[in-house]
Amino acid sequence: MQTEIEKRTLRRITWRIVPFIMLLYFIAYIDRVNIGFAALTMKQDLGFSASVLGFGAGIFFWGYFMFEVPSNIILHKVGARLWIARVMVTWGMISGAMAFVDGATSFYVMRFLLGAAEAGFFPGIILYLSYWFPARHRAGVTAFFMAAAPLSTAIGSPISAALLEMDGVMNLHGWQWMFILEAIPALLLGVVVLGFMTDKPEKAKWLKEDERAWLIKTMADENAQKDKSGKHGILRGLADPRVLGLALIYFGTSAGLYTLGIWAPQIIKGLGVSSMAVGFLNAIPPIVSVVAMVLWSRHSDRTGERTWHVIIACVAAAVGLVIAAGANSVVGLIAALTLVNVGISCAKPPLWSMPTMFLSGTAAATGIATINSIGNLGGFVAPSVIGWIKDSSGSYAGGLYFVAGLLVFSAVLTLIMSRFQARERNAHVYQKV
Repeated sequence: MQTEIEKRTLRRITWRIVPFIMLLYFIAYIDRVNIGFAALTMKQDLGFSASVLGFGAGIFFWGYFMFEVPSNIILHKVGARLWIARVMVTWGMISGAMAFVDGATSFYVMRFLLGAAEAGFFPGIILYLSYWFPARHRAGVTAFFMAAAPLSTAIGSPISAALLEMDGVMNLHGWQWMFILEAIPALLLGVVVLGFMTDKPEKAKWLKEDERAWLIKTMADENAQKDKSGKHGILRGLADPRVLGLALIYFGTSAGLYTLGIWAPQIIKGLGVSSMAVGFLNAIPPIVSVVAMVLWSRHSDRTGERTWHVIIACVAAAVGLVIAAGANSVVGLIAALTLVNVGISCAKPPLWSMPTMFLSGTAAATGIATINSIGNLGGFVAPSVIGWIKDSSGSYAGGLYFVAGLLVFSAVLTLIMSRFQARERNAHVYQKV
């Protein structure tokens, strides 16, 4: 049962922090996956095959992988305000520069640099939330933050499609205008972060004294509890086998997410609709998934159950991909993609509530970054494999089956980890007795 001070404090920090970080992630996700819309005309203008597009879209995650852990360690040391601002300004500059790629090599280089620039943003925000919200409230808050990804697809898809219509303005292609104009918000918000974001509860002058005192004590007590059994050093966060397990689970969900982000517009376009129609049709599945994600994560918080909330969601997404592979009508395809969106969106918040239950301090920074960096390599593998299979077979079906298999693997591994941890807890209780 929540006390009055708990309700008041959580309400205040939620309204202060969550809408702002949602806006940041909204912009981040648009700049990360707008290549899916650019490709509707960019492929023809630059002569890219599906393999080149898939590899270039996915190489973003190698830059992300290489710089993720050091970026999150720096964020933990210097504070979220300064580091998130740096991340946003550099990724905004590189995202805008994507407008001037002129071949496969420059495309690969710029996508790699974009990943390196953005490395640390997502795990940095996950770590940041662990400074402000007690663990029992974290899945719900994480869901609101992560809802920005499907929302950015829902709102960004028609916008990106409309910007493609600027083809020929000032002798630039429509996809060039899309990259330039969609990069500007990241640059502006990078400056806003410096004045708006607060690093830790101790510095929150916008909280009342009793609210600040309650939050500091609550988070200190929670960290002290983790100190008794949790992991704290850099090596602890990297070496914990649970971190590797969660990274492999996240690999499957990332493969599904970026299959949607990169290839869904192409798959919809393949049914013979216009680019503008693709923009509106691609917006339907994420709108549904936002509602499902919030309700699912609230249920996970209310029951305290994480494992089955991840498993069921991963299986649902896998089923949706299998159906999408055989869909031959717009209605059937959008229904299948809606199921995929719902499944992937619902899996992520309860999954991201798991690492901060056993990691704290620097270990949390490195552990979360490790999970995200390894897991996000699914965003490289899936688009690349789908592009290669499309060029080889002329169909997206084989690639979609492959990604469905990765999601089933995530579900099975989640169940195995759950059983293993339950056995460990029971053994620990038996030893105490």
